Amino acid sequence: MPDLPTTPSIPLTPAPASVVSARATAAIEVTGLTKRVADAGGELTILHHVDFTVQKAETLAIVGASGSGKSTLLGLLAGLDTPSGGRVLLDGVDIYALDEDGRAALRMAKLGFVFQSFQLLPHLTALENVMLPLELRGEAGARDKAQAMLRRVGLGERLRHYPRYLSGGEQQRVALARAFVTEPPLLLADEPTGSLDAATGEAVIQLMFELNREHGSTLVLVTHDTTIAARCGRVITIAAGRLV
Repeated sequence: MPDLPTTPSIPLTPAPASVVSARATAAIEVTGLTKRVADAGGELTILHHVDFTVQKAETLAIVGASGSGKSTLLGLLAGLDTPSGGRVLLDGVDIYALDEDGRAALRMAKLGFVFQSFQLLPHLTALENVMLPLELRGEAGARDKAQAMLRRVGLGERLRHYPRYLSGGEQQRVALARAFVTEPPLLLADEPTGSLDAATGEAVIQLMFELNREHGSTLVLVTHDTTIAARCGRVITIAAGRLV
């Protein structure tokens, strides 16, 4: 009886470790995060053992009343403050295992941040404010990239204006351009419409979500506005320093 032909075996090549790691690593992992500060009564706990995870490209809103601890939480996610306990992993990196220079380098590489009060440098023009993070990273073509991003947010005619000559909505659009110009994988926004009227705030929020979709970044948004929070894929609520 003639031998039957055999089907050649196809070796299974495992995915590269870097690919497996990228699939498995969340954008943010928060474990046991606690923040205490001294006060007249001895010690005040602002955050109580907070735990949550944010997946890559997810949009997450953190909501809660004023004083609930949500802005403190966002600052800790960015490495702008030091926790009393717990840890924060950004793309698998324990940010509080780094020194201050290391955290600053990580922020430069991974984060964009949008503040309620804009935080533009008053002695720099709109264009110079947006160029700054690119220049700090030593990127070529900073001026062209900044100009393109300012045109994207509708400020192509305001490049050389200083912040004091811009409206609140225009200043926040400059801040958005600055946050997105480096194409960060993670964007943190702290009450980005808190200083704006309703109509201007709506336009800014619409723009922020459009930019976020275009860049495919992870968005964590702190807000007290439930209608804004509802635009995110997931909402978590913080009350008296605890997730509820």
